[in-house]
Amino acid sequence: MQTAANQTPTRGSLLYDPKFRGAVYQVALIAIIAFVFYEAASNAVENLRRARIASGFGFLENTAGFDINQALINFSAAGSTYGDAFIVGLLNTLLVAAIGIVFATILGFTIGVARLSRNWIVAKVAMVYVEIVRNIPLLLQLLFWYHAVLAPLPQPRNSIQMGAGFFLNARGLYLPKLIFESSAWYVLGAMVIGGVAAFLFRRWAKEQQQRTGRQYPIGLMTLALIIGLPVITWIVLSAAGAHPATVDVPIKGTFNLTGGLQVFPEFVALLLGLVIYTAAFIAEVVRAGILAVSRGQTEAASALGLTPGQTLRLVVIPQAMRVIIPPLTSQYLNLTKNSSLAVAIGYPDLVQVFMGTVLNQTGQAIEVVVITMAVYLTISLVTSFIMNIYNRRVAIVER
Repeated sequence: MQTAANQTPTRGSLLYDPKFRGAVYQVALIAIIAFVFYEAASNAVENLRRARIASGFGFLENTAGFDINQALINFSAAGSTYGDAFIVGLLNTLLVAAIGIVFATILGFTIGVARLSRNWIVAKVAMVYVEIVRNIPLLLQLLFWYHAVLAPLPQPRNSIQMGAGFFLNARGLYLPKLIFESSAWYVLGAMVIGGVAAFLFRRWAKEQQQRTGRQYPIGLMTLALIIGLPVITWIVLSAAGAHPATVDVPIKGTFNLTGGLQVFPEFVALLLGLVIYTAAFIAEVVRAGILAVSRGQTEAASALGLTPGQTLRLVVIPQAMRVIIPPLTSQYLNLTKNSSLAVAIGYPDLVQVFMGTVLNQTGQAIEVVVITMAVYLTISLVTSFIMNIYNRRVAIVER
């Protein structure tokens, strides 16, 4: 007959295994979370049924019945669905986020480096820019650009001509539009080939530099391959009579402008606000990253005969990137999420189109909100994933 002492777990049993206990705790936590979500979903479905509110995602196939002024795909009130409206809003959000990230990065790096300039005026101007812009709410800046800067522009009949084919008025910026033909695929193929060749040349040049110490013009060669090769292809096709594209130039009429590409003032105001606001924070991130590099690195580069520009580009910035990338990722995510403030100035982004017009017409609050949240979550996770890959590449490897 076993005693109570013999029934106690021994040191070798599963109860003393930290991995087993950790797995049990995790399974229990997952079960609790799943139960909470199940109860919440069940209650939501039951409440919708009692209130006689339709549920499900079938509304996405219904006809929208409204127009959107800026659409990157074909969209019409009579023939497009709510699902098409969702795609239009999503593409508009991705467009302003992608362009905003590029310009905010360029401006932010420039301002961040300028803050550390030895020129007193340049450093102080950069400091004033950062301190003023980042302490004014973004919403107020968007309203300023839209109502105070763009709204007072003249009407189309009095458009400001900014060169051949460029007009500016209260309805936006009109500029020449390229209409691509079938032969444009050859130009795109040349660009892809140039990008692959530039990547291979960059790897070869770095290997040669590590082996022999000789430096090659990587930047100039990259530009020549990515830009020069498509330009040469374009010229050859044009000389052969197969023009890759034609130019549609806007023409000023009595009351309006016809032809060309119209950039709406809502898009311009949103892009200006996001770029200028986010660049102020990126500038501080860049400045902190540069200051994190030891002064001895700069002194060693000077002793080797490098100019200040070469020292910054070849020594300081590469080492500062390991400090810059993590907070820079947060700024990219903030810019994408801040684009939802476009609803204040009427830019047809995902929030304005889907959570605004579509939600008001369909009443599918739960479905619309869940889809919108899932989209922003996906965009943020993809952005973080890409930036984390780059962060691992620039991180210092311990030996």
